Amino acid sequence: MMYKANGNHCLTINSLSSTVKNVQYAVRGKVVIRAAELEKELKNGVSKPFERVIRANIGDCHATGQKPITFLRQVMAICAYPDLLEISDFPQDAKEKAKELLNACGGGSVGAYTDSAGLDIVRKHIAEFIKNRDAGISCDPDNIFLTTGASGGIKIMMEMLLNGPNETPAGFMIPIPQYPLYSATISEYNAEKIGYYLDEDNNWSLSIEELERSYQESLKRCQPKAICIINPGNPTGQVLSLENMQQIVKWAYDKRLFILADEVYQDNVYAEGMKFHSFKKVAAELGYPYSQIEIASFYSTSKGFMGECGARAGYFEVVNMDEDVKAELKKLSSAQLCSSVLGQVCMDTIVSPPKPGEPSYELFIKEKQGVLNSLKEKAQLVTELLNKIEGVKCNPVQGAMYAFPQITIPPKAIQHAKENGMEPDMFYCLELINQTGICVVPGSGFHQRPGTYHFRTTILPPTDQIKSLLSKFEKFHVRFLKEWS
Repeated sequence: MMYKANGNHCLTINSLSSTVKNVQYAVRGKVVIRAAELEKELKNGVSKPFERVIRANIGDCHATGQKPITFLRQVMAICAYPDLLEISDFPQDAKEKAKELLNACGGGSVGAYTDSAGLDIVRKHIAEFIKNRDAGISCDPDNIFLTTGASGGIKIMMEMLLNGPNETPAGFMIPIPQYPLYSATISEYNAEKIGYYLDEDNNWSLSIEELERSYQESLKRCQPKAICIINPGNPTGQVLSLENMQQIVKWAYDKRLFILADEVYQDNVYAEGMKFHSFKKVAAELGYPYSQIEIASFYSTSKGFMGECGARAGYFEVVNMDEDVKAELKKLSSAQLCSSVLGQVCMDTIVSPPKPGEPSYELFIKEKQGVLNSLKEKAQLVTELLNKIEGVKCNPVQGAMYAFPQITIPPKAIQHAKENGMEPDMFYCLELINQTGICVVPGSGFHQRPGTYHFRTTILPPTDQIKSLLSKFEKFHVRFLKEWS
């Protein structure tokens, strides 16, 4: 029999810390819970006005049908089961890559712990990858930390920036709309959110005037410590221009803010004339004193062309970090022991892929470009189709994996939602899934300007499914407007 103190649970909802109860994570929130319920009901033969649930709520590439990149899986398979080295079906370069990684592991096994920051050979390859990406700007492997997805790195860096319990709370500047990891972590750490609005009327651009407004407003309640920037944007899909990034670096330097650069979608740029620039490179090319700004840049195996979400692999690079502080970061990282070693293997195959002339090169490039070209086509298609629907407005999907359209919700529906204790776009998205099986995330879960309503949908499903999804959505939306007008 389970022990209970004085006949009651030791831990109750009343005794649970408010920092836990305040955490919200919309990407896996109420609409997604309803999606799981509907899937079970369909499986049990319950009649619905749709045949299946379409999950467009999360950037889970393989779950929507994307095929794994062959070279990545070959190396991961060999590392997990080294006897495959004797199988002739595997190309020699995959075997050599696996041997190199296994030789770096304790006992030659991915079942052994690694150094807390990750395998030295993987960190070395990441440093070379960053140097090549940034046109020769140096990268020290000692500044690389492998983590459980990019999320693990983001959380540990935010923890490093907290103030003490008796000090003014640390403030984190985050974009509105934002990825819910940031607001959830701020709540968990009992820190302060400093929201700055992206300009929807100008393709979700970031203005220095808005940063200044947000910063000044926060000073009476917290100490701003860092600015978080997601580029390319999630959920908004924009790509920052070089000029905009230069302005941000200069402004952040003047405010003595640490830049947390969420750059996990750096491979996902689709719009003509747009290009990914890392904040590290932008700061370095601005020269002194801006080249001295402190930055942490995050990357992940979950996005890009690989979509290996389940590998739970990421890294971050710290730039210009004080050496004594870095020693404390290493100490904090050591409490996590290490990230998944198979995840580290996966990361290595991405930053150190097959080279021209090697057996796996042509197939690797074909698969990589196939994924990226398909995403580019779907980004254009989703934008085009959404903007044809009455009461829907969507900025171009310039990058990342999502569209974030603004939707018209009639006043009668807004009033009904509020009377039932929910945000209007939550009510809208629940009606959408109940009537069509389409699962998207309400914009309120990412935060948004008051009086505007949105939802986030991925561009990941196959093209035929996207067309079907948006056709169903259009019929629903027109019907919803009519019903609630």
